[in-house]
Amino acid sequence: MTAAARGAEADWRPALAPAVVRRHDRVRGAELLVLPERVGVLAGRAGTVLGLCDGTRSVRGIVEELAGRFPGAPVATDVPPFLARLRREGWLR
Repeated sequence: MTAAARGAEADWRPALAPAVVRRHDRVRGAELLVLPERVGVLAGRAGTVLGLCDGTRSVRGIVEELAGRFPGAPVATDVPPFLARLRREGWLR
């Protein structure tokens, strides 16, 4: 990936795709992403990350906020690829 592409990804302001609904499953004790024909179970802190994807924060801003909440966690290396993968799969726009 070029530096320009990385910069564009960092400036992207992710939000859930229009058909995606985020829900809490009390039986599983897990956060879910629900589309009409599929369900994704969010593991670990994925729900926390997606909670920040409101279309107003950039990826860079999300990483900075998570780094403040979880000092020492590898958010700068883990969060951008995670969000990019969800975008490719159609969960985020």
